[in-house]
Amino acid sequence: MVDKGRPGVLDFLKQLFTWWNGQTLGLRWFTARKGEFVGEDEFGNKYYRAPSALPDSIAEHRWVVYNGYAEASAIPPGWHGWMHHTVDTPPTETEYTAREWQKPHQPNPTGSAAAYRPAGSIAVAASKAAAEVKPDYEAWQPK
Repeated sequence: MVDKGRPGVLDFLKQLFTWWNGQTLGLRWFTARKGEFVGEDEFGNKYYRAPSALPDSIAEHRWVVYNGYAEASAIPPGWHGWMHHTVDTPPTETEYTAREWQKPHQPNPTGSAAAYRPAGSIAVAASKAAAEVKPDYEAWQPK
C-alpha cells in the first residue's frame, strides 16, 4: 500500500530523472535554500522568489513549481504578470480581478485529444468530414 501523503521512491526517481514532472532535485534544493514562498494558484502551482544574485540585474528571481507537468500555459493571467515582472505585487497581496474581455484560463491542448485538427489533416481519422475537403484552388490543365 502506498501512502499518498509522503513522497516515495517513485517521486524521488521522477525528480531525479525528469524535468517535466513538477520539480527536479536541483530545484527542490534551490527552493529550500533561497526560496521565499509567495503563494499558490487555483491549479496548485506554487510561486517563489529570492533576491537576485546579480547586482545590475533584476531585483528578484521568480519561479514556479508546477503541480504536475511543467507547462507554461498552466499559469493563470494574474500570476503571469507577476512572473514576468510586469507587476510588482503578486495576486496574493492584491485583489486581482479579471477584465470583462478576459476569458477563463485554459491550458494549452497541443498534443492532447482536445488539440485542433483541421479538416484534411493527417491526424483526422478517415471520416466523412475528411472526405468532403475540397482544395482551395483548381489546378490549371493545358488543353
